[in-house]
Amino acid sequence: MTKEPYSHIHPEFRHIMGLSDEERLEFLDQPRWIGYEAAHRILDTLQGLMHKPKRPRMPNLLIVGDSNQGKTTLLQRFYDLCGEGYVNEDAEPVKPVILAEAPSSADEKALYCSILERFHAPYRSTDPKTKLRYQIIHLFRECHVQILGIDEFHSLLTGSAIKQREVMNAIKLLCNELAIPIVGVGTRDAVRVLHTDPQHASRFDVIELPRWELNKSFQRLLVDFESVLPLKNPSRLHQPELAKLVFAISEGNLGNLHRLLAKCAMDAVRSGKEQIDKEIIEGNKWLRPTRGIREVML
Repeated sequence: MTKEPYSHIHPEFRHIMGLSDEERLEFLDQPRWIGYEAAHRILDTLQGLMHKPKRPRMPNLLIVGDSNQGKTTLLQRFYDLCGEGYVNEDAEPVKPVILAEAPSSADEKALYCSILERFHAPYRSTDPKTKLRYQIIHLFRECHVQILGIDEFHSLLTGSAIKQREVMNAIKLLCNELAIPIVGVGTRDAVRVLHTDPQHASRFDVIELPRWELNKSFQRLLVDFESVLPLKNPSRLHQPELAKLVFAISEGNLGNLHRLLAKCAMDAVRSGKEQIDKEIIEGNKWLRPTRGIREVML
């Protein structure tokens, strides 16, 4: 039986192989979801939270992990799956999921403005905090919001202890008033935000998105990554020698891994090799990170 062309590529992306080299390079630059076990578990947890029946004390969640480990991408994937707005049968606007970003420092009014921006509704940042808060409550009820996500949650550590307590109390008030879950996403430092008050710590469960280890799960991840790289020949990145090399350079960081493989795939297309081999990985000008900083040789 003749082997199907490009069987190493996911069927959804095999049509990309009919494009020009430049178009394939552009494809590599586009954001793309790569699923894995831990991410699927968190997505299932988020969907479960979204459909919890309303009660006086709703469960909340804090997702933490290293920088560039895919936390924001995971939150965006949840939005793509469950959060797109629509108009219901009663001709009412529905926004099931609202994703906001925490302000750069603990500031209650700035948090309200960040949330209001997601509604594209007019508001005045000079209004009192109380008015902004109740504008949010009105919009959430009017749009049938089921869950609020706050990215960069660790930013709330910046600022005085009083400011931190104020913004955390504001989050607690929104949760109580609206009876919806709130999901925070940030670095491990975000856990310290919860300890501004024992009540906050008791309201949030914490899930960690761990750094990858060099094991079979990492090799499966490499298989999944390879299935979306538009290269004519299989690279077999999951084989022990290449997997070990890629792991050493990426240091088990998902963002580093994605960037490294995309850069290597671009080199493979431009060189005509059409596969990522040891020579391309070792000759790549994208060097391994040092204390979280990536160095690039020019």
